[in-house]
Amino acid sequence: MGLEIKIPAVGESITEVTIAKWLKADGDTVERDEIIAELESDKATFELPAETAGVLKIKVAEGETIDIGTTIAEIDGGGAATPAPAASAPAQTGAADPVSQGEENPQASDQAGYGGQPEGGAASAAPAGNSSSGGATVEMKIPAVGESITEVTVAKWLKEDGAAVERDEIIAELESDKATFELPAEAAGTLRHAAKEGETINIGDVVARIEGGSGAAKAAPAAPAASGKPAAAAPANAAAAGGNASSYATGTPSPAAGKILGEKGISPADVAGTGRDGRITKDDAQNAQAKPAAPAAKPAPASADSQQPAPGSEPTGNRNQRRERMSNLRKTIARRLVTVKNETAMLTTFNEVNMQPIMDLRTKFKDQFKEKNGVGLGFMSFFTKAVCVALQEWPAVNAQLDGIDIVYNDFCDISIAVSSPRGLVVPVIRNAEALSFEGIEKEVVRLAKLARDGKLTIEQMTGGTFTLTNGGIFGSMMSTPIINAPQSAILGMHNIIQRPIAEDGQVVIRPMMYLALSYDHRIIDGRESVSFLVRVKELLEDPSRLLLGV
Repeated sequence: MGLEIKIPAVGESITEVTIAKWLKADGDTVERDEIIAELESDKATFELPAETAGVLKIKVAEGETIDIGTTIAEIDGGGAATPAPAASAPAQTGAADPVSQGEENPQASDQAGYGGQPEGGAASAAPAGNSSSGGATVEMKIPAVGESITEVTVAKWLKEDGAAVERDEIIAELESDKATFELPAEAAGTLRHAAKEGETINIGDVVARIEGGSGAAKAAPAAPAASGKPAAAAPANAAAAGGNASSYATGTPSPAAGKILGEKGISPADVAGTGRDGRITKDDAQNAQAKPAAPAAKPAPASADSQQPAPGSEPTGNRNQRRERMSNLRKTIARRLVTVKNETAMLTTFNEVNMQPIMDLRTKFKDQFKEKNGVGLGFMSFFTKAVCVALQEWPAVNAQLDGIDIVYNDFCDISIAVSSPRGLVVPVIRNAEALSFEGIEKEVVRLAKLARDGKLTIEQMTGGTFTLTNGGIFGSMMSTPIINAPQSAILGMHNIIQRPIAEDGQVVIRPMMYLALSYDHRIIDGRESVSFLVRVKELLEDPSRLLLGV
């Protein structure tokens, strides 16, 4: 048995990850510390290095979500040198030895190199020489597929009972409560099912038997002798002649691809596989949605013109649908938002700010500010500074609940909501109360770049005490933002609109912004929330207060 590659612990609060992408294919030779996969959690993306050199055997499909500690692959430590024993072993022991060895430990025979082309050659030679391996039978048992998985279901038999199979040919799909697995044949021969499709069996139980003396070798004379099975014999002969024992994969979808095609109602025969040996990958299945729609759209108008059905009786527009699995990030966001809604006494208070003073100040000094500091002067630094002043004056807004205790923070770690390609993330500006306008602007730019590149760490997104979110950049005029737990308040900024207001008894046009403060009423009273928001409004409408601290 090779070295098991398990999902490592990647953070205290992370219990599961998704295999975002396999960077190496099943059967590839990998070097120690070579990156073989990308893992995605609800907070960050991680790279998975190979723990040793050898041949990679993938156990969990791309796109599957699995628990920390689950085995996702094995690496046969023989590496590129693995095929060497395969060539010598059949020469010394004959074709019967690989089969008998497979009975004792089928996985050990895989790692010893009895797979692929060398096995195909040995198997085809056995019947020709009338070897004694004809009566040998290999029992195939359900392998261990994860620490917490005790049983699996035979989701689908890919080869029928009595069919001739090649060694390493995928004969069935097994499904657990966490993932779908492929079951390869452990020897060449005739397949005998020991479990029915849809049946649930325990790990270690016999799921099938492979009778020796058949398989690829028997398929050669089958073409002229038995005219009833030309279709089955032809691929086997082609594989034996070409030396490619993996050609069975051509046109066969992976488990993830099969599910997608099934949901779309697309036949695998209509999809061209781009994976190894022509296998249909998950990307192939996702990109195949337009193919069935194109031919269906052409005959429909033709029949409509010829038969002249009642106008308007059937939809004539595009009726395609697309289904995508939620990412870990999206699932976590959904779960947390519902939790906050159900477990907090959330309330929102509103106010409006005249942005003219800040806009005048930026117009006057933005060029000098950028020339001196190398970064632009945006609105975020004004809001962050104003919020920090108000939080220190109203500490309950900067606090959080911990059981029956209220934890007050003497520092201001401001979370800034940023829209990234993976979804909404909230990197944290640490000790924002001690930073200057320059320092805040540089932190905002740095964290936003990390978010866009998907390089934010878990530490950079946890531990905030208060959140700022700016829906105004997308055109939002008003909203009621949801608290970012375990924080107790969040300030929503909105778009700036020229509106008429009264100043000194005169109606004037000013750039106005609505502010929304959502807060947990369990620890923040109405007086504190309203006073906090009024203080923020005062500081923004007279920015000189931020410099003088009044």
